[in-house]
Amino acid sequence: MIILSKLADYGVIVATRLAAHPERQETAAAIASATRLPPATVAKLLKAMAHAGLVSATRGAAGGYRLARPPQSISVAQVVAAIDGDIGMTQCSIHEADCERTTYCPTRPHWAAINRAVGAALSAISLNEMITPFAFAPAASATAQPAAEPRV
Repeated sequence: MIILSKLADYGVIVATRLAAHPERQETAAAIASATRLPPATVAKLLKAMAHAGLVSATRGAAGGYRLARPPQSISVAQVVAAIDGDIGMTQCSIHEADCERTTYCPTRPHWAAINRAVGAALSAISLNEMITPFAFAPAASATAQPAAEPRV
C-alpha cells in the first residue's frame, strides 16, 4: 500500500480549505476549527506552505493566510512537496546515497519512471479541482438517469 504522509494529507485539506474561498484571509485557528485538525498541526502546515510560496501570511490583528496564487495554478503535487519534500515511491529514488544496493539493484532505474508518473498524476490535479464536487466521478452514459445529489 502506498500512502501519503498524514501531514501531506492534512496539508492538502488545509490548502483545499483556502482554495474554497481564495478571496478570504483566514487565521490558522479558524482553519483548524473548520477542518477539525489540531491547531498546532495547521500552524506547522501553513508555515511550510508559506515557505514554499503556496500561501501568503499577513501579520497583525487583521492577519491570516490565503493562497499566494489562484487555486487553479497550485497542484496537489506542489502541496505534497511543500510538506514532504520530493515525491518518491522509494527511499533510493530520492536519496540515492541512503541505499547500499544502488549500484546493483535491478529495479532502481524503473522507479524513476514510476516517480515521474505519480508526480505527473498529482501535478495534473489543481486545488481548484479538489474543491469541485464530483470532479473525479465517472461520466454518466447518455442513456443513464442522473443520480440524485447527495445531501450536505
